[in-house]
Amino acid sequence: MRLAYETWGRLAPDASNAVLVLHALTGDSHVAGPAEPGHPTPGWWDGLVGPGRPLDTDRWFIVVPNVLGGCQGSTGPSSPRPDGRPWGGSFPYLTQRDMVTAEVQLADELGIDRWALVTGGSMGGMRALEWAVMHPDRTGALLLLATTAAASAEQIALASVQLHAIRSDPGWRGGDYHDAAPGQGPHAGLGTARRLAHITYRSEAELQARFGRRPQDGEDPWRSGRYQVESYLDHHADKLVRRFDAGSYVVLTEAMNGHDVARGRGGTREALRRVTARTLVAGVDSDRLYPLAQQAELAAGIPGADRLRVIESPSGHDGFLTEIEQVGALVRELLEG
Repeated sequence: MRLAYETWGRLAPDASNAVLVLHALTGDSHVAGPAEPGHPTPGWWDGLVGPGRPLDTDRWFIVVPNVLGGCQGSTGPSSPRPDGRPWGGSFPYLTQRDMVTAEVQLADELGIDRWALVTGGSMGGMRALEWAVMHPDRTGALLLLATTAAASAEQIALASVQLHAIRSDPGWRGGDYHDAAPGQGPHAGLGTARRLAHITYRSEAELQARFGRRPQDGEDPWRSGRYQVESYLDHHADKLVRRFDAGSYVVLTEAMNGHDVARGRGGTREALRRVTARTLVAGVDSDRLYPLAQQAELAAGIPGADRLRVIESPSGHDGFLTEIEQVGALVRELLEG
């Protein structure tokens, strides 16, 4: 098993200043900094990490792993098996707990017995929660953003359509497409999956305000042209297809569908009672994918949690990524407390 990661800052001699940041579905280890070889996009939480920022690298040692099953350096479906061929469709089913187990091994290798803070949003929040439940003695503080105790029926339904789009692409080949000629993989299916996902990541009000019914410049929707919102979705689909593996998208989406902190633990209430970390739970007021009621359940069920915090944003679920100032204030509250 290989787990890619990046770090910022310097680990204290007693390893007491380590912070674990966990990315969402199509994120990676590159939380801060410009685009670079191996990371075609800038840091996804760039305004949060650096000297004088909420995750102050003059004080804290920031660790960001690429999730097991991913495609940015960690072992995933595109990685070689012992025989040298890509895992492809034979890559095993993963749970959020499997991913945390891999991250525990990383922490051990780095000599970190206890994180000062574990944080993440969406799928990253699922893993952060599992960290606090599986290893309460190793989780000092916990910040959960736009996440849930268990995937809901609607979340599973929306994800299942995305999985169907990928698996229905003739280029999918049962997941064994990594040796295909350039352009022959399941790119159309992955693009369709991303279009649907991106609609759920934003809010109706934001899409209406930004695009309305306006046609794309130089195009006529009544004559095979596109509306601006269609062009917007095409853009995000094209970006993802260029940087992300469809096999990883399937593996990680299935892991999100399977997320249930209550599994094997006597119910959600009993599972959340295992958390001993000082905890803040926050949701986004316009999030239609992970609604505030799901974060309210977490805040009410975790013994060390303060009241539910609400991030105000027109951006929907993506508000946990875009509202840096509000998220940063939560980070400071936990770390400075």
